[in-house]
Amino acid sequence: MIIVLGHVITQPGRTAEALAIAQAHVARSRREPGCLEHGVHLDSDNPARLVFIERWADLAALQQHFAVPESGRFVREISALAAERPAISLHQATELPWPGAQ
Repeated sequence: MIIVLGHVITQPGRTAEALAIAQAHVARSRREPGCLEHGVHLDSDNPARLVFIERWADLAALQQHFAVPESGRFVREISALAAERPAISLHQATELPWPGAQ
């Protein structure tokens, strides 16, 4: 499984616009093959910061996601509303059972 963590700090007064763009991207991405989870959240400590959490079945599914033209458009649109360069990190993970789970 691939986990993607990202965030963007929006320009003053642009958070609602960025959130709307992000929510449309999330809804579209959730329908892609291999997408296990895709969400955008407002940082409770910094309301100008949008946080993205994604889980993909494998690297091939994520690479397909990045190749979709709408994904590239999303990156350009969200970057234009950012106060600083958006951040993204990719992590390969293996899901483990919760300790004590029956």
